[in-house]
Amino acid sequence: MLAAMPATRRTSPERPERDEPLVRDRGDACPGALRLHRADDGFLARLRLPGGRLTSHQVEVLATAAEELGDGGIGITSRGNAELRGLGDGCGAELAAVLERAGLLPSATHERVRNIVASPAAGLDGLGHGDVQLWVRALDTLLCATPRAASLSGRFLFVVDDGRGDVAGLGGDVTLLAAEDGDSALLRFAGHTLRVPAADAPHAAVAAALAFLDAAAAAGNGAWRVPELPAGHAPDPAAALAAAGIAAEPVQDPQTPQAAPLAPAPLAPGPLGARALSVLAPLGRLTAAQARALLPAAEVRLTPWRGVVLVEPAAGLATLAAHGLVTAPDTPAAGVTACTGRPGCAKSLADVRAEALRAPAGPLPVHFSGCERRCGHPRPAGTWVDVLAADGGETYLVDGVPTPRTSLPAAIATARTTTR
Repeated sequence: MLAAMPATRRTSPERPERDEPLVRDRGDACPGALRLHRADDGFLARLRLPGGRLTSHQVEVLATAAEELGDGGIGITSRGNAELRGLGDGCGAELAAVLERAGLLPSATHERVRNIVASPAAGLDGLGHGDVQLWVRALDTLLCATPRAASLSGRFLFVVDDGRGDVAGLGGDVTLLAAEDGDSALLRFAGHTLRVPAADAPHAAVAAALAFLDAAAAAGNGAWRVPELPAGHAPDPAAALAAAGIAAEPVQDPQTPQAAPLAPAPLAPGPLGARALSVLAPLGRLTAAQARALLPAAEVRLTPWRGVVLVEPAAGLATLAAHGLVTAPDTPAAGVTACTGRPGCAKSLADVRAEALRAPAGPLPVHFSGCERRCGHPRPAGTWVDVLAADGGETYLVDGVPTPRTSLPAAIATARTTTR
């Protein structure tokens, strides 16, 4: 079977090649907390959590909902959101009521567009240029208070980086980057970078998103995200900010800081002395018991690397490790993620999560995908090992190279230690 497979050049899942201009003839099908997605293992709900922030009470609510309404687990997405799977028919209203009482559903009209990823350690370890979680809260409030923002796609992404560069490369449609001076922010949008006052950063992000909606309407191609706008229809960020009354100046050749994803370990103590830990969920999924093991904590932040930052937790790393959480960067499970795979997803060609559990350790992240959609893959492109099921799961493509299933661990071990 292996010899019969033609060699193929891998196209980045972030920028698929297209011969024709993309035309979207429908709205996106991304699930939400109110619009559930039917999967082979039941219904799926996705909860947007701006900045990944949860209280201890909200974590307990999700754990209970997972047990009583779903399959008993909480998934962490590549945007730091939470997913409940295996939900039964007719539980949507009950789930919505549970989430609303816990403060997890502040807007029924805007709940799917609250996609805001932020530096998870912002304000905790003193390595960034400010606590941009304050921007996240303001941005979320502004989004929910702007009726037209409800027209954004459920895939449109805001990224808020505290200046260290850990999330700036995650493919945001609108990116805010805290500047070193502490008084300004860099707004990155539609191929431009503009400096705006720090106090205006959340307003600038919303103005940019509305400018995208204007551009998408003018283009008429139903674009869900900024890169999907056809040539000649890019929005003008400077004009959008001027119309919103926000002072802005262009930045030529901006430098992009780059920081590695947050590793499982104690965080460096910050100026306020906050004690915080970073841990990873095995394959990006917490059991209800593992979720409760995180508690109590002053704050819980889900990360885009399918992990959790705990602020002033009661439990230590040894206790969390005993519950099966990934607490050290050199363990095989660190940096290993996978889509749902079989049997939960009808499109998957294999039980990729079972294969992911056999993955050997290595410094590079690795993601297992059951089909070419590569759901939940890491970002940015070229920084992770791509393992794609083929041929009914008897063969996998490791960074595009056909590999028999029996040889998969050795191929992944090599790929995870190959310099990129």
